[in-house]
Amino acid sequence: MAQNGSQNDAAKQKEIDDWLPIASSRNAKWWYSAFHNVTAMVGASVLSLPYAMSHLGWGPGVTILLLSWVITLYTLWQMVEMHEMVPGKRFDRYHELGQYAFGEKLGLWIVLPQQLIVEVGGDIVYMVTGGKSLKKFHDSVCLDCKEIKTSYFIMIFASVHFVVSHLPNFNSISNVSMAAAVMSLSYSTIAWAASAGKGIKPDVDYSYTAKTTSDATFNFFNALGDVAFAYAGHNVVLEIQATIPSTPEKPSKGPMWKGVLVAYIVVAICYFPVALIGYWIFGNSVDDNILITLEKPAWLIAMANMFVVVHVIGSYQIFAMPVFDMLETLLVKKLNFKPSFILRFVTRTSYVAFTMIVAIAVPFFGGLLGFFGGFAFAPTTYFLPCIIWLAIYKPKKLSLSWITNWICIVLGVMLMVLSPIGGLRSIILSAKNYKFFS
Repeated sequence: MAQNGSQNDAAKQKEIDDWLPIASSRNAKWWYSAFHNVTAMVGASVLSLPYAMSHLGWGPGVTILLLSWVITLYTLWQMVEMHEMVPGKRFDRYHELGQYAFGEKLGLWIVLPQQLIVEVGGDIVYMVTGGKSLKKFHDSVCLDCKEIKTSYFIMIFASVHFVVSHLPNFNSISNVSMAAAVMSLSYSTIAWAASAGKGIKPDVDYSYTAKTTSDATFNFFNALGDVAFAYAGHNVVLEIQATIPSTPEKPSKGPMWKGVLVAYIVVAICYFPVALIGYWIFGNSVDDNILITLEKPAWLIAMANMFVVVHVIGSYQIFAMPVFDMLETLLVKKLNFKPSFILRFVTRTSYVAFTMIVAIAVPFFGGLLGFFGGFAFAPTTYFLPCIIWLAIYKPKKLSLSWITNWICIVLGVMLMVLSPIGGLRSIILSAKNYKFFS
């Protein structure tokens, strides 16, 4: 009798796990990893990199871009390796890895709040980006049309997600993610190629625009957050790897790492030309979205903005899927709701509506990047994987692994502490000059 009850409980648990979005499908190929990671990282962030460079300057800017690329590739490798470090066990979710390293309760409280801030905050920023890019597209192709408020374009962008968000799992959005990855490479190329085509401005200036040292310092901090926001794939990497099949002979880390390497090559192709050429051409006059600075040719900028819209549709979904998984897990495992279409429909629709309302209320593109980039993206991307690695593997003091991880931790903590200061100040200054719900 007891054995039958245990079997029934196990069967019920498996049924629930098969219904939840993260682990419901494990037949992904290595290239799914590639375009999911590209979609997760390249997005609103790449368009702000020339603006970040204008506040960092040539020397610090190039150094920080290169260091960020190297450090985040290293910490991403760590997470891929730790996904199956326990034989027979897969850490399908970031917080599960944290719980293994720090304990059930402490690990959950260390990882889950930060991951939620990253993913929900990222989706809000993508709502803002999608709406603003739609408005830029409209204004580019219809010069004589009546002015339409940004909030309406955010609603139009959100309407897509009210439909797409009901795709059940990562593999079901693979086509959306692939299209988004292609679009990211396309509009990044347009951004740097159109900038190069304009040639260097005769009066280009690479000095800081801030009039005081304090302003220059705050701008520098905010730019650090912009760079941190550009490397956000870590928050969904375990969830992506969970979709790849794995056996003892062929663990998932092989195809996953292959996809990550391809993704990081694409990231470099997107980030470095846009950041360096954009800043080289426009200097400190570049906007927080380089497509705004590029006004002509109108048809090309319109096309680039539509590419951005398609891409951030995919980015929103990649970031939203782990949130859907958390919400649905809470509802069916903790609150004992029965898995159903209605439950999923209400949960996901409510989430999309929430991010839309917040995006309409606070559409401060540049400040949001800096604040979220430093406050949550820096810990989960730059140094939390290193802390988990040290806690689990316990390398010898002063060994190469120990030194490397502590360097990443120190740099990541500095980024986390400094960049939200500049981002919060940027939000406050923007709010003073903005009419809410406009």
